[in-house]
Amino acid sequence: METASFDYFLPEELIASSPILNRTDSRLLIDSKPIQHKHFFDFIEFVNKDDLIVMNNTSVLPARVFGQKKTGGKFEMLLERLLDSRTALVQIKSSKAPKNGTILKVKKNQMETEIECIGRDSIFFKVDLKMDSKVFFNNFGQIPLPPYIKRNPNHMDKLRYKTVYENIDNQASVAAPTAGMHFSDLQIEKLKEKKIDIIFLNLNVGAGTFRPVTSKKIIDHKIHEEYINVSKDVVRKVKETKSKGGNVIAIGTTTLRAIETVFFNDLDEYSGLTDIFIIPGFKFKAVDKLITNFHLPKSSLLMLVAAFIGYERMKELYEVGVRERYRFLSYGDAMFLNKNEI
Repeated sequence: METASFDYFLPEELIASSPILNRTDSRLLIDSKPIQHKHFFDFIEFVNKDDLIVMNNTSVLPARVFGQKKTGGKFEMLLERLLDSRTALVQIKSSKAPKNGTILKVKKNQMETEIECIGRDSIFFKVDLKMDSKVFFNNFGQIPLPPYIKRNPNHMDKLRYKTVYENIDNQASVAAPTAGMHFSDLQIEKLKEKKIDIIFLNLNVGAGTFRPVTSKKIIDHKIHEEYINVSKDVVRKVKETKSKGGNVIAIGTTTLRAIETVFFNDLDEYSGLTDIFIIPGFKFKAVDKLITNFHLPKSSLLMLVAAFIGYERMKELYEVGVRERYRFLSYGDAMFLNKNEI
């Protein structure tokens, strides 16, 4: 299929630039016949006691950093992936690409430090942060709002550009797993009271999630790599759920990609990188239902949705979303989708 097949008209005013006041007040489009228009606090009505909810409990780093070269030129750096305790793979925007050995000066408030460019990997740079990577970003970075949110981060973003169930030990993501941002603590408690199983995995979201598909044919697109950690317990729970006829419900495309990576490769557990590219024709082995936001035109995430529910159904639901004035993208509304069984 061609990338142009995944284009659609997205009115700019439908792009949500800020979160709504209460997480669960966001709208929820139910993929049913006929389509239902609900709110996220209604989600519990569509989950049964034999179902399993799987969530990505990654945590967002303040991953955007501004600074100067020693020559005086300004630069902007965005984390792609942590490599170890003090080195990282990053994107760097500057008037001239830094060479190996280039020293970059970083300052925020009264703190200053230096980092060093030590290599290249395709479009990315390898940098030595000269200190623990999480300490560096938490001290010198800012919340990396998506590029389509054209404003600086504020206090509300610190509270809301994350899930209520994040695990701070997994603080390594450049973007929040936005489907999970609709859940409140109260809603999770209500799911537990209904005896619904909830289990967690980790996928560290990279900046590549926002990279558009530019190749003419989608099969030629090189998708970004992201680190995942899927435990034996998650795999066991997924298998048990399917054996008793329950639905495996993935909260977000990141969760779905992590689960399907493991089941596609017939693994009992996995910690490492995944570059799974889910496009129409992909055979899903684990996930039955998906909570996800509305995605950008011509994005790999939109292609994943088309693979999951069928291309024509994706086009139909997105036309409805635009017509019914749903809020799109990271701070927008959600959809509850059923896997196409054909």
